[in-house]
Amino acid sequence: MNRLNYHHLLYFWAVAKEGSLRRAGEKLHISQPTISAQIRQLEEVLGERLFSRSTRRLTLTDPGQLVFGYAEEIFALGQELITALGQEPSERPLRLQVGISDSVPKVIARKVLLPVFRLPRPVRLVCREGDLRDLVTQLAAHQLDVVLAHEPSTSAFRLKTLNFRLEKSGVVLCATARLAAKLRRTFPHSLNGAPAVLPTMEMPLRRILEKWFEAIRARPTVVAEVEDAALMNHFGAEGLGFIPVYSAVLPDVTKLYNLRKFGVVKGAEIDLYAITAERKIRHPAVEAITANGLS
Repeated sequence: MNRLNYHHLLYFWAVAKEGSLRRAGEKLHISQPTISAQIRQLEEVLGERLFSRSTRRLTLTDPGQLVFGYAEEIFALGQELITALGQEPSERPLRLQVGISDSVPKVIARKVLLPVFRLPRPVRLVCREGDLRDLVTQLAAHQLDVVLAHEPSTSAFRLKTLNFRLEKSGVVLCATARLAAKLRRTFPHSLNGAPAVLPTMEMPLRRILEKWFEAIRARPTVVAEVEDAALMNHFGAEGLGFIPVYSAVLPDVTKLYNLRKFGVVKGAEIDLYAITAERKIRHPAVEAITANGLS
């Protein structure tokens, strides 16, 4: 397995930022032939051309863009390390990397993450969103400290993880004052043909709603399907249709978007889990997140 030479990566990063070998050489106090040779060695290790040399100005290839993105993070993190070591131990920020599954509403994620900022030591929080399987893989590779998801990690992922249940929330339906008043009268039968803004079919909440619609024999008219909860709330505020809202964040949503609750989805409950890898040393910020979990 070829090992990455970080000096070569540094020279590549400098050339990509400066746009030319000459300017990068002046900044690093290294000759252009030396930088060029080092970048060629990096390309040989990675098996990809990183620059297009068809013009006077070097242009990053597609693989070069990818490598540059990683280099930006690597050297920014290195600078953060230097800064942290120059501080008193109590002032050095804890770096907490959190993966948030696409299906988790950001208002609930915010509620769960707020306790980390109450720790006696400062925390630097980095949040990444994505598919649960991808996030659990990153967790196993030590690229994340914890993952927030609507479902626990299972043996299907073939990774040893711990699951902490943090929140249990019901589901209610909300709309603008005018639409809510209309739908409240004969609820839940009023939902038949009513305009609705719902999550996409891939999301757990949508599957729960579809089962409930079938049980009450109501078929709303879906005017929009969205993955982002904030966008769904905005569409609801515009009066495009009713929307589902988790009861755990109902006060925040109704106040922020001026919506009214008009019904409850009976039997619908969603859990929120914090997923961690099995570690000998637990991250203090992760402990703060999982400390108030449900039994």
